[in-house]
Amino acid sequence: MYRKNLLAISTALFAGFAHAEDTVKLGMVAELSGAGAPSGTNWRDGIKIAVEEINAEGGILGKKIELGEYDTQTDPQVSRALVQKAIDEGAYAILGTIYSGSTMVNMLVAQQNSTPQFVGSESPSIVQKGNPFVFRTSSGSQKGIPALTSYFTGTIKAKKVAVAWVNNEFGKGGHDVFTQEMKKAGIEIIADVPSEQGQADYAADVAKLKQAGPDAVFVYMNQEESARFLIEAKKQSLPMPLIGEVTLTEAKVVELAGSAADGAIAHVGLTASATDVPGIGAFDKKFEEIFKRKPTHDAIKGYIGAWTTKYVTEMVGELDGEAFAEKMHGLCLKAADYPKILLDTCWDEHGEMSRPSFMVQVKNGSPVVIGTVPSN
Repeated sequence: MYRKNLLAISTALFAGFAHAEDTVKLGMVAELSGAGAPSGTNWRDGIKIAVEEINAEGGILGKKIELGEYDTQTDPQVSRALVQKAIDEGAYAILGTIYSGSTMVNMLVAQQNSTPQFVGSESPSIVQKGNPFVFRTSSGSQKGIPALTSYFTGTIKAKKVAVAWVNNEFGKGGHDVFTQEMKKAGIEIIADVPSEQGQADYAADVAKLKQAGPDAVFVYMNQEESARFLIEAKKQSLPMPLIGEVTLTEAKVVELAGSAADGAIAHVGLTASATDVPGIGAFDKKFEEIFKRKPTHDAIKGYIGAWTTKYVTEMVGELDGEAFAEKMHGLCLKAADYPKILLDTCWDEHGEMSRPSFMVQVKNGSPVVIGTVPSN
């Protein structure tokens, strides 16, 4: 009996080991509930499309991807525990998180385990900590926001501006870069209005901005907060241009804000509205067919993160986190050779990325590309 039981246990263990060896586990750690759910669910769904495509093409190094989903509840400490759990359960790479406050906490776990991590976070500090295993899927705000400077100085010829921003890691990073850029450009900031993550009422904030009378307002908030701000701005007939970076013209913001989003302008690293880019157009069409909604930039970022994991792993030739990280630093991928990367993309020695980007304006309820910005 003992021998039979031992044989059964050995067989089960071998079967489990063989199964593990036949797949590549990726840990999708994201904000699937809580304040970050609009970002996290799009990130997840973009990754799901990529995984389906990659598996249809034979997987990574001939092994199918097994995707684990972990909901951080938009809580930094939960995210830290879940990154560890994903690694304990065999994740070769981590995809997530989106919110910078969470990534600042959980990326240390991936680093300690020599696990590559693709993040959707855009706070400058993410790539300033010397972590060799963290990589962006879009440029940080220290690269994106300066692309707006010429719009303020040249297009609208602003002399005085205001800034409305969310007081979290994401918002602080963008706020600091913006104020530095305006100072360098000789533009005065006459109102600086912070708000809280998850804030519901923007009446007082908008009233302050209206009273200050700037030539334009820079709005830097997460998606739900951006929508609430736009609704209040329309309610109070805020007359000056509202200009943002990344989120202000996102599909989810437009969906939530409705007609209040019309006229909003933003510089974005990625947008599903850039359908003239063949890969983005194809992704946008597939995403809408599957999920019955427009993808946000987070969906595209997740998609790129998963595909980059495949491309770079196959360049390395083995599942080796340290070799993967070494290969990523200084790497450039051309869309002509690696089409699922969508746009020519480079990563520097810190994991920061560079690629062409877009200026977008909401017109008649839809984000429309009004210009492109070269890679910086």
